[in-house]
This record gives sequence, structure tokens and C-alpha cells, in this order.
Amino acid sequence: MLRSGRIVVGPLMPGRYPPGGFTSLARGRGLEVRRGETDAVRLRALAVVAWIVLGACCVWADGLTVEALVNALGCAVVVVLTVIDIERRIVPNRIVVPALVVALVLQTIRDPSVEWIVSALCAGGFFLLLALVYPAGLGMGDVKLAAFLGAWLGYPVAVALFAGTLLGMIPALVVLVRNGSKGRTATMPYVPALAAGAIVALFFGDAVLDAWLG
Repeated sequence: MLRSGRIVVGPLMPGRYPPGGFTSLARGRGLEVRRGETDAVRLRALAVVAWIVLGACCVWADGLTVEALVNALGCAVVVVLTVIDIERRIVPNRIVVPALVVALVLQTIRDPSVEWIVSALCAGGFFLLLALVYPAGLGMGDVKLAAFLGAWLGYPVAVALFAGTLLGMIPALVVLVRNGSKGRTATMPYVPALAAGAIVALFFGDAVLDAWLG
């Protein structure tokens, strides 16, 4: 048997190769690659459309104001992170950390208050505690994302985290029902659920908090 780097060339033996030979195997892999690329293009196109709709909703809700601009930028961040988490299962520091800082600065300048930093610290601290207790369920990227949501949304971040947790439980329960105990080892992106919770909080968070607090 000859070895060259990581390629192993063995003796020709019947039954060791796929039906149709290596040509059919290469074609199959090529189809898989093209299918994956098509799915990625569709996902990103859908993300662009989603951000345009969300930006329009921000303008519709707040008019042509700085608040609408900040909210549209916040929507852009969660949309981008959602795509990345679906594709790669990560929350990049190069996006979430600058977004956290910018959100904190802009919101404090727009509306001077301790609400933004308190919300960021509380949301990030809460998720940090959960990550320390159950590291397999939450990563540090989720912690930083929660802090960003607090800096962006303020006190309604409580609604975002609550709604995001509920939404994240739905696919997890579906996987457990379908796969039984094997489903416990499955990994799923959590950012889409948090992003959906953030959108709920952005447009309905104040009303929900008023209803909760009476």
C-alpha cells in the first residue's frame, strides 16, 4: 500500500468503490457542494429581505429619527449573527463586541440614562451564570450577545431573553420527540431564537413589561 501525504492508495479490490466508480462519487459530491452553496445564497438573500422589512418597521414605528436608525442597525446585527450561527454555529467577537460598545455609546448619547449599561450588565451577567452552570447549553458568544441586546434594547431585554428562551425550546423539544435520547446530543443554533425574541422586545417589549408590572 502506497501512502502520499493524507492520500492512501490501496490495491484494486472488487466492492471497495461506489457504483459507477469515482466519477459518480465526484459528481455526487459536486452536487452536494452546489446544493450547499445554493442554500447559503438563499439564506443570505432571505436575511437581506428580513433586514429591509425590519428597517422599514423601525422607521414606521419611530419615524425618521435617531432612535429608528439605532434600531435598524441593531436589527442588522442580529440578522447577520443569525446567518453566521446557522451556517457556522459561532457568534464572532469581531461583530458582537464592537456592536455592544457602539450600542451602549449611541443609546447613552441619544437618551442619557443608566438603563443601557444596567441592562447590558444584567443580561450578560444572567447568561454568564447560566453558562457557568450549564456550559454545554450556552457559550460565551451567547453571553456577549445577551449583553449587546441589553445595551440596545434597555429594560425590555428581559422580554427578549424570555421570548428567545421559549422560542429556542420549541425546536429542541421537536428533536427530542423525534430522536428520543439521541436528540440530547444534537446541537442547534440558539442565536435565531434570541434574535426573534429581540425583535419581539423591540416592538412590543414596553407593552409587555407594562402588562407584567401592572
